[in-house]
Amino acid sequence: MMREMITRFGREGLGFLWLIGEPLMFVCGVIVLWSLIKPEYEHGIRVAAFVMTGYMCLLLTRHVISYNLSALTANVGLLHHRQISVLHIYASRNILEVLGSSTAFVVVYFILFCLGQVSLPHDILLVYSGWLILTGISIGFGILFSALALQFDLMERLVGVIQYLMIPATGTFFMVGWFSERVRNIILLIPFPNAVEMVRGGVFGEFVPTYYNPLYAIAWAAGLNFVGLILLARARNRIEIE
Repeated sequence: MMREMITRFGREGLGFLWLIGEPLMFVCGVIVLWSLIKPEYEHGIRVAAFVMTGYMCLLLTRHVISYNLSALTANVGLLHHRQISVLHIYASRNILEVLGSSTAFVVVYFILFCLGQVSLPHDILLVYSGWLILTGISIGFGILFSALALQFDLMERLVGVIQYLMIPATGTFFMVGWFSERVRNIILLIPFPNAVEMVRGGVFGEFVPTYYNPLYAIAWAAGLNFVGLILLARARNRIEIE
């Protein structure tokens, strides 16, 4: 993890603090922009709070998937050391990204709380649960895409496009309760909105209706990680032979 921070952020300037600074600057910029072009409330929810909960979840997903994609190819030389395995490489990147995004979430939340834009979470356990489930889903997709990219060169170019296409399906720009029951049931078949709704449910409380199925989302996270690790094992053998 220390090597990863040094190679990515360097020793000069803020260094590893950029791990927190990058998502922090992005989400603060989006909150300011939305606050200028949108009314103060959307569907009874403050715009700043809505943007915070949505974009922090989106940033977690995008960063985890993106930095998993090149994890092995960027650090393949480390596999010459017997103490280091492929899982160590992926674990270090994922832990750093999750810690950075989580800390940025806390900092943004604290700033908005001081500005009177949000109140204390109504159910902190639900926030943690949704965040952890979203982390599991994101890591699963990240490892899966990374394993496929190691075997198919075209996949590495397609992942960026896939990520953009996934944005509308993450629940960043909407809440499931805004739709009819029929549409709602279709949306909840996608794993991301379930976790995002849990985060928002924990922040906003019972006065804002949220819909989610945690067991379904957990099953997705477990399945993605399982399949991803199997594909990664095959790709790992290929990399080590080369």
